[in-house]
Amino acid sequence: MTSVAQFHYTDEQIRAWLRGLLTIAWADGQFDPEEQELIAQLTQDELAPTTDLGDLEPISPAELATAFGNDKSTAENFLRTAVMMALANGVYSVEEAEVIDDFLAALGVEIEALKSLKQTLYDPSKHELEVDIDETADAITGISSPGQPPVDPLQPVRVWLDDMEVEDPRVARFVCKMIPPQCPFERDIKLFGRKIVRIPPMCKLNPLYEQLVGLRFRSLSYLADDCGEDVTKYC
Repeated sequence: MTSVAQFHYTDEQIRAWLRGLLTIAWADGQFDPEEQELIAQLTQDELAPTTDLGDLEPISPAELATAFGNDKSTAENFLRTAVMMALANGVYSVEEAEVIDDFLAALGVEIEALKSLKQTLYDPSKHELEVDIDETADAITGISSPGQPPVDPLQPVRVWLDDMEVEDPRVARFVCKMIPPQCPFERDIKLFGRKIVRIPPMCKLNPLYEQLVGLRFRSLSYLADDCGEDVTKYC
């Protein structure tokens, strides 16, 4: 007999969730292609199939807190996806961190693990345009200089993301769409024939890629085992 999982979150919570992710995506003033793709996928048959992207606006911390109420579990799961959104392009910016801090304060949630993520903050005023992202990726994934022991400043965040509970089929489908089944290929970005930046594979660009893959697997299992859905379209 095919089982059907019930929605865990209300429509109001889902809409606030989506607006919260949009607020993160727009925080640094750049709506990157990766972020646009995530939001587009989110609105197509998943969290808010009847909501047009153009109808959505950034959400204030107070509005987000009102929608989630005192449900700390829902708040933490939203914040986990917010961190994924912030790291969609492999960079955790100062502006994105400030928005997430405001959300934390309004939701009354304190997550010690996120303090370690701030070690990777990107401030464009302190970086040159022409960079090799491999060097940045090595720095934030704990690769040390020769002769020094390896350091993993993001271990607390890894554990925190691994604790995300998959309880709603809409969020599970979103996760399966958001996280690619295979590590995308690397590519070069050129301007007037000159290489400006090299984008390494997503598995190297995103320091939390392994955690995202684990979450994707749990979401697939939830949809297949608890919801009785055919998940081949996500494979």
